[in-house]
Amino acid sequence: MQDADILWFRNPFPHFHDDADFQIACDTYLGSASDRHNIPNGGFVYARSNHRTLHFYKYWYNSKDRFPGKHDQDVFNEIKFDPFLDGLRMRFLDTAYFGGFCQPVKDLNVAITMHANCCVGLQTKVHDLRNVLDDWKRFAKFPMEERSGVSFDWRSPRVRCR
Repeated sequence: MQDADILWFRNPFPHFHDDADFQIACDTYLGSASDRHNIPNGGFVYARSNHRTLHFYKYWYNSKDRFPGKHDQDVFNEIKFDPFLDGLRMRFLDTAYFGGFCQPVKDLNVAITMHANCCVGLQTKVHDLRNVLDDWKRFAKFPMEERSGVSFDWRSPRVRCR
């Protein structure tokens, strides 16, 4: 599952955790895939269909009633430490690969996705995602053997999304 404001640069499947039932991208990644203190972003999620994830999604959905007025991502943040979820093998995706405007991927040689998180408004997101796509196209023009030596930085987000 993913939001519409995400660009994919590479196949994400080789970078998912083999031991996880549920994996979620982050606005802020704190250095450990299993640290529930990471700040997740529900814009990019990979889940295996099994009894643990089915129970989890039902619990997550039903938890919205306990937190009226909160968005699904906010509800997730409220329940991610709940002992009910102890059996769920949850992992948080490293922003070194699965980046976003909150914490952009620094090395384009390993970038998998870029999410226009921490960015409000459709026009703003489209503007900065176009810049990111243009940057990616410029980077991709370099021959593979030269890419690791290329010093390259994203132009976005700069003004519009921070």
